[in-house]
Amino acid sequence: MEASSRAALLAARERLDELTRDPSGFLGKAKDRLTGQARATAAEDQLALAEELFAVARLLDAQPSLRRALTDPSGKPEERAALAQRLFGRRLSPVALDVVEFSVRQRWSRPIDLIEAATTLATEAALDAAGARGELDGVEDELFRFGRIIEGDRELSRILSDRKAPAAGKAALLDQLLSGRVSPVTELLLRNVLTTSHAGTAGVAVERLSDVASRRRGRSVARVTTAAPLTPAQERRLTDVLGRLYGRTIGLQVTVDPTVLGGLLVQVGDEVIDGSIAHRLEAARRQLAG
Repeated sequence: MEASSRAALLAARERLDELTRDPSGFLGKAKDRLTGQARATAAEDQLALAEELFAVARLLDAQPSLRRALTDPSGKPEERAALAQRLFGRRLSPVALDVVEFSVRQRWSRPIDLIEAATTLATEAALDAAGARGELDGVEDELFRFGRIIEGDRELSRILSDRKAPAAGKAALLDQLLSGRVSPVTELLLRNVLTTSHAGTAGVAVERLSDVASRRRGRSVARVTTAAPLTPAQERRLTDVLGRLYGRTIGLQVTVDPTVLGGLLVQVGDEVIDGSIAHRLEAARRQLAG
Protein backbone atom coordinates (compact mmCIF):
# COMPACT_ATOMS: atom_id res chain seq x y z
CA MET A 1 0.00 0.00 0.00
CA GLU A 2 1.07 3.56 -0.68
CA ALA A 3 1.06 6.24 1.99
CA SER A 4 -2.52 7.46 1.55
CA SER A 5 -3.93 3.93 1.71
CA ARG A 6 -1.83 3.09 4.76
CA ALA A 7 -3.17 6.20 6.49
CA ALA A 8 -6.73 5.30 5.47
CA LEU A 9 -6.36 1.76 6.80
CA LEU A 10 -4.92 3.03 10.09
CA ALA A 11 -7.89 5.38 10.53
CA ALA A 12 -10.36 2.59 9.70
CA ARG A 13 -8.69 0.25 12.19
CA GLU A 14 -8.96 2.90 14.88
CA ARG A 15 -12.67 3.29 14.08
CA LEU A 16 -13.15 -0.48 14.27
CA ASP A 17 -11.34 -0.57 17.61
CA GLU A 18 -13.59 2.20 18.92
CA LEU A 19 -16.73 0.30 17.88
CA THR A 20 -15.65 -3.00 19.44
CA ARG A 21 -14.89 -1.51 22.86
CA ASP A 22 -17.33 -0.72 25.63
CA PRO A 23 -17.77 3.05 26.04
CA SER A 24 -15.74 4.39 28.95
CA GLY A 25 -17.58 5.70 31.98
CA PHE A 26 -21.05 7.06 32.51
CA LEU A 27 -20.65 9.93 30.04
CA GLY A 28 -19.58 7.59 27.25
CA LYS A 29 -22.58 5.33 27.80
CA ALA A 30 -24.93 8.29 28.02
CA LYS A 31 -23.57 9.67 24.75
CA ASP A 32 -24.18 6.31 23.04
CA ARG A 33 -27.78 6.31 24.26
CA LEU A 34 -28.35 9.84 23.00
CA THR A 35 -26.75 9.28 19.60
CA GLY A 36 -27.94 5.70 19.14
CA GLN A 37 -24.36 4.60 18.51
CA ALA A 38 -24.20 0.84 17.91
CA ARG A 39 -21.24 -1.22 19.07
CA ALA A 40 -20.08 -4.83 18.79
CA THR A 41 -18.54 -5.63 22.17
CA ALA A 42 -19.73 -9.22 22.68
CA ALA A 43 -17.85 -12.11 21.08
CA GLU A 44 -20.81 -13.28 18.99
CA ASP A 45 -21.37 -9.75 17.65
CA GLN A 46 -17.69 -9.38 16.75
CA LEU A 47 -17.71 -12.73 14.95
CA ALA A 48 -20.81 -11.69 12.99
CA LEU A 49 -19.12 -8.35 12.20
CA ALA A 50 -16.08 -10.19 10.84
CA GLU A 51 -18.31 -12.32 8.59
CA GLU A 52 -20.04 -9.19 7.27
CA LEU A 53 -16.76 -7.43 6.50
CA PHE A 54 -15.42 -10.51 4.73
CA ALA A 55 -18.62 -10.52 2.65
CA VAL A 56 -18.02 -6.87 1.72
CA ALA A 57 -14.46 -7.75 0.66
CA ARG A 58 -15.79 -10.54 -1.58
CA LEU A 59 -18.31 -8.21 -3.18
CA LEU A 60 -15.66 -5.56 -3.83
CA ASP A 61 -13.42 -8.24 -5.33
CA ALA A 62 -16.18 -9.36 -7.70
CA GLN A 63 -17.28 -5.83 -8.68
CA PRO A 64 -14.38 -3.67 -9.95
CA SER A 65 -16.75 -0.85 -10.95
CA LEU A 66 -18.18 -0.75 -7.43
CA ARG A 67 -14.81 -0.46 -5.70
CA ARG A 68 -13.80 2.25 -8.17
CA ALA A 69 -16.94 4.20 -7.34
CA LEU A 70 -16.38 3.80 -3.59
CA THR A 71 -12.79 5.07 -3.83
CA ASP A 72 -13.22 7.71 -6.56
CA PRO A 73 -10.99 10.62 -5.47
CA SER A 74 -13.01 13.05 -7.61
CA GLY A 75 -16.10 12.43 -5.49
CA LYS A 76 -16.73 13.94 -2.08
CA PRO A 77 -16.34 11.70 0.99
CA GLU A 78 -19.98 12.19 1.94
CA GLU A 79 -21.05 11.16 -1.58
CA ARG A 80 -19.09 7.93 -1.34
CA ALA A 81 -20.56 7.29 2.12
CA ALA A 82 -24.07 7.92 0.77
CA LEU A 83 -23.42 5.40 -2.01
CA ALA A 84 -22.32 2.83 0.58
CA GLN A 85 -25.49 3.55 2.57
CA ARG A 86 -27.67 2.93 -0.49
CA LEU A 87 -25.85 -0.28 -1.36
CA PHE A 88 -25.39 -1.81 2.08
CA GLY A 89 -27.92 -0.07 4.32
CA ARG A 90 -30.33 -3.01 4.39
CA ARG A 91 -27.70 -5.74 4.15
CA LEU A 92 -25.34 -4.91 7.00
CA SER A 93 -25.66 -4.45 10.72
CA PRO A 94 -25.33 -0.87 12.00
CA VAL A 95 -21.74 -1.47 13.18
CA ALA A 96 -20.61 -3.06 9.90
CA LEU A 97 -22.26 -0.25 7.94
CA ASP A 98 -20.52 2.33 10.14
CA VAL A 99 -17.13 0.72 9.42
CA VAL A 100 -17.79 0.58 5.67
CA GLU A 101 -19.04 4.17 5.47
CA PHE A 102 -16.07 5.39 7.50
CA SER A 103 -13.68 3.45 5.26
CA VAL A 104 -15.02 4.80 1.97
CA ARG A 105 -14.77 8.36 3.30
CA GLN A 106 -10.99 7.89 3.42
CA ARG A 107 -8.60 8.50 0.51
CA TRP A 108 -7.26 5.29 -1.07
CA SER A 109 -4.30 5.13 -3.45
CA ARG A 110 -5.89 2.34 -5.52
CA PRO A 111 -9.40 0.86 -5.58
CA ILE A 112 -8.01 -2.62 -4.92
CA ASP A 113 -6.63 -1.41 -1.58
CA LEU A 114 -10.20 -1.21 -0.29
CA ILE A 115 -10.46 -5.00 -0.67
CA GLU A 116 -7.32 -5.52 1.39
CA ALA A 117 -8.62 -3.05 3.98
CA ALA A 118 -11.97 -4.86 4.32
CA THR A 119 -10.15 -8.18 4.70
CA THR A 120 -7.79 -6.72 7.30
CA LEU A 121 -10.65 -5.21 9.29
CA ALA A 122 -12.58 -8.50 9.13
CA THR A 123 -9.53 -10.35 10.43
CA GLU A 124 -9.14 -7.87 13.29
CA ALA A 125 -12.82 -8.24 14.21
CA ALA A 126 -12.47 -12.04 14.23
CA LEU A 127 -9.45 -11.81 16.54
CA ASP A 128 -11.43 -9.43 18.76
CA ALA A 129 -13.97 -12.24 19.04
CA ALA A 130 -11.21 -14.74 19.85
CA GLY A 131 -9.98 -12.47 22.62
CA ALA A 132 -13.47 -12.04 24.02
CA ARG A 133 -13.94 -15.83 23.95
CA GLY A 134 -10.58 -16.37 25.68
CA GLU A 135 -9.37 -18.34 22.63
CA LEU A 136 -6.62 -16.17 21.19
CA ASP A 137 -3.83 -18.57 22.18
CA GLY A 138 -5.74 -21.52 20.77
CA VAL A 139 -6.56 -19.74 17.51
CA GLU A 140 -2.89 -18.89 16.95
CA ASP A 141 -1.92 -22.51 17.61
CA GLU A 142 -4.64 -23.86 15.28
CA LEU A 143 -3.55 -21.53 12.48
CA PHE A 144 0.05 -22.62 12.91
CA ARG A 145 -0.88 -26.31 12.87
CA PHE A 146 -3.07 -25.96 9.80
CA GLY A 147 -0.24 -24.14 8.06
CA ARG A 148 2.01 -27.13 8.75
CA ILE A 149 -0.65 -29.47 7.36
CA ILE A 150 -0.78 -27.46 4.14
CA GLU A 151 3.01 -27.40 3.81
CA GLY A 152 3.13 -31.16 4.32
CA ASP A 153 0.42 -31.97 1.76
CA ARG A 154 1.43 -30.91 -1.74
CA GLU A 155 -1.97 -31.65 -3.29
CA LEU A 156 -3.88 -29.74 -0.61
CA SER A 157 -1.51 -26.80 -1.01
CA ARG A 158 -1.99 -26.88 -4.80
CA ILE A 159 -5.78 -26.85 -4.55
CA LEU A 160 -5.98 -24.07 -1.94
CA SER A 161 -3.37 -21.97 -3.76
CA ASP A 162 -5.10 -22.24 -7.18
CA ARG A 163 -6.55 -18.81 -7.94
CA LYS A 164 -8.76 -20.28 -10.68
CA ALA A 165 -10.29 -22.99 -8.48
CA PRO A 166 -13.96 -22.28 -7.60
CA ALA A 167 -14.32 -20.61 -4.20
CA ALA A 168 -17.30 -22.84 -3.40
CA GLY A 169 -15.18 -25.95 -3.93
CA LYS A 170 -12.42 -24.64 -1.67
CA ALA A 171 -14.99 -23.71 0.98
CA ALA A 172 -16.51 -27.20 0.88
CA LEU A 173 -13.06 -28.76 1.25
CA LEU A 174 -12.22 -26.51 4.18
CA ASP A 175 -15.53 -27.32 5.84
CA GLN A 176 -14.66 -31.03 5.65
CA LEU A 177 -11.23 -30.42 7.15
CA LEU A 178 -12.15 -27.90 9.84
CA SER A 179 -15.79 -28.25 10.90
CA GLY A 180 -16.01 -29.21 14.56
CA ARG A 181 -12.21 -29.55 14.85
CA VAL A 182 -11.17 -25.94 15.41
CA SER A 183 -12.51 -22.77 17.00
CA PRO A 184 -15.28 -20.97 15.08
CA VAL A 185 -12.86 -18.04 14.80
CA THR A 186 -10.16 -20.18 13.18
CA GLU A 187 -12.69 -21.70 10.79
CA LEU A 188 -14.03 -18.27 9.84
CA LEU A 189 -10.56 -16.88 9.16
CA LEU A 190 -9.34 -19.83 7.09
CA ARG A 191 -12.56 -20.23 5.12
CA ASN A 192 -12.66 -16.55 4.12
CA VAL A 193 -8.96 -15.89 3.54
CA LEU A 194 -8.22 -19.10 1.60
CA THR A 195 -11.20 -18.79 -0.76
CA THR A 196 -10.40 -15.30 -2.01
CA SER A 197 -8.79 -14.87 -5.42
CA HIS A 198 -6.08 -12.75 -3.78
CA ALA A 199 -4.97 -15.41 -1.28
CA GLY A 200 -1.82 -16.39 -3.20
CA THR A 201 0.13 -19.33 -1.80
CA ALA A 202 -2.05 -20.96 0.84
CA GLY A 203 0.79 -21.68 3.27
CA VAL A 204 1.95 -18.06 3.17
CA ALA A 205 -1.61 -16.77 3.68
CA VAL A 206 -2.06 -18.95 6.78
CA GLU A 207 1.37 -17.93 8.09
CA ARG A 208 0.35 -14.28 7.82
CA LEU A 209 -2.83 -14.98 9.77
CA SER A 210 -0.79 -16.71 12.46
CA ASP A 211 1.56 -13.73 12.63
CA VAL A 212 -1.37 -11.32 13.04
CA ALA A 213 -2.76 -13.44 15.89
CA SER A 214 0.68 -13.53 17.52
CA ARG A 215 1.10 -9.75 17.28
CA ARG A 216 -2.32 -9.38 18.86
CA ARG A 217 -0.88 -11.24 21.85
CA GLY A 218 1.97 -8.70 21.97
CA ARG A 219 4.75 -10.93 20.74
CA SER A 220 6.71 -11.95 17.65
CA VAL A 221 6.94 -15.50 16.34
CA ALA A 222 10.10 -17.54 15.85
CA ARG A 223 9.51 -20.49 13.51
CA VAL A 224 11.92 -23.16 14.65
CA THR A 225 12.79 -26.29 12.67
CA THR A 226 14.66 -29.00 14.54
CA ALA A 227 15.59 -32.64 13.95
CA ALA A 228 14.02 -33.79 17.23
CA PRO A 229 11.42 -32.34 19.62
CA LEU A 230 12.71 -29.74 22.06
CA THR A 231 12.29 -30.32 25.76
CA PRO A 232 10.39 -27.66 27.77
CA ALA A 233 13.70 -26.52 29.27
CA GLN A 234 15.26 -26.15 25.80
CA GLU A 235 12.24 -24.16 24.60
CA ARG A 236 12.51 -21.83 27.60
CA ARG A 237 16.24 -21.26 27.00
CA LEU A 238 15.69 -20.60 23.30
CA THR A 239 12.83 -18.19 24.07
CA ASP A 240 15.05 -16.29 26.52
CA VAL A 241 17.97 -16.10 24.07
CA LEU A 242 15.79 -14.88 21.19
CA GLY A 243 14.01 -12.41 23.46
CA ARG A 244 17.34 -10.85 24.45
CA LEU A 245 18.55 -10.90 20.84
CA TYR A 246 15.48 -9.14 19.41
CA GLY A 247 14.55 -7.07 22.44
CA ARG A 248 10.93 -8.21 22.56
CA THR A 249 8.79 -11.16 23.62
CA ILE A 250 9.21 -14.12 21.30
CA GLY A 251 6.86 -17.09 20.94
CA LEU A 252 8.04 -20.38 19.43
CA GLN A 253 6.36 -22.41 16.72
CA VAL A 254 8.36 -25.63 16.49
CA THR A 255 8.40 -28.04 13.55
CA VAL A 256 10.27 -31.36 13.69
CA ASP A 257 12.07 -32.22 10.45
CA PRO A 258 14.70 -35.02 10.50
CA THR A 259 16.31 -33.68 7.30
CA VAL A 260 17.95 -30.86 9.26
CA LEU A 261 20.03 -33.65 10.94
CA GLY A 262 20.81 -31.58 14.03
CA GLY A 263 20.94 -28.04 15.34
CA LEU A 264 18.21 -25.47 14.68
CA LEU A 265 16.77 -23.46 11.82
CA VAL A 266 15.15 -20.29 13.23
CA GLN A 267 13.13 -17.74 11.26
CA VAL A 268 11.92 -14.48 12.83
CA GLY A 269 10.14 -12.35 10.25
CA ASP A 270 12.40 -12.16 7.19
CA GLU A 271 15.55 -13.04 9.14
CA VAL A 272 16.80 -16.64 9.12
CA ILE A 273 19.35 -18.10 11.55
CA ASP A 274 20.48 -21.43 10.13
CA GLY A 275 22.45 -23.42 12.69
CA SER A 276 21.49 -26.82 11.33
CA ILE A 277 24.02 -29.55 10.63
CA ALA A 278 22.56 -29.92 7.14
CA HIS A 279 23.37 -26.27 6.46
CA ARG A 280 26.93 -26.63 7.76
CA LEU A 281 27.48 -29.78 5.67
CA GLU A 282 26.21 -27.99 2.58
CA ALA A 283 28.50 -25.02 3.28
CA ALA A 284 31.47 -27.40 3.65
CA ARG A 285 30.53 -29.15 0.39
CA ARG A 286 30.47 -25.81 -1.46
CA GLN A 287 33.91 -24.90 -0.06
CA LEU A 288 35.37 -28.23 -1.21
CA ALA A 289 33.76 -27.86 -4.63
CA GLY A 290 35.16 -24.34 -4.96
